Amino acid sequence: MSRYGRPGCDDAEVAPGRAQAQRLRDIVVIRRVRDRIDREYAQPLNLEALARGANMSAGHLSREFRRIYGESPYAYLMTRRVERAMTLLRRGDLTVTEVCFAVGSSSLGTFSTRFTELVGVPPSVYRRDHSRAAEGIPPCLAKQVTRPIRIREAEPPQPDLA
Repeated sequence: MSRYGRPGCDDAEVAPGRAQAQRLRDIVVIRRVRDRIDREYAQPLNLEALARGANMSAGHLSREFRRIYGESPYAYLMTRRVERAMTLLRRGDLTVTEVCFAVGSSSLGTFSTRFTELVGVPPSVYRRDHSRAAEGIPPCLAKQVTRPIRIREAEPPQPDLA
């Protein structure tokens, strides 16, 4: 009999099953954290508060979030904020500073830097040039068409060999 109290079941067989069950529980918890970020993107959120809400350590939450979604919770939060900012800037009735604070950023400089990294142009240029970018497109499609693409994910320019 094994230490798990089941005849014919050794530790090597049970441990992988327990590890898999824990991974599945972590995925559910991390999905809830992501959903919370999506809902509360305009609120002040920090890793410690998110971790407390998930009953995890901040380090474990950060590692698992990155493993599951490919980016840190902070990067995900900033992407959500930039997406919302893009929508507000396209409307054209708010200044960049008003948009910055409306999406939960507390620093115009940090917001502008992150916006430029994700979108490729500063928020003021985006506001000026894209105020009619989604005009005539149903909102359900506009979100996909106008979604930011990280510069590092964009195709590198091909050299002109001619």
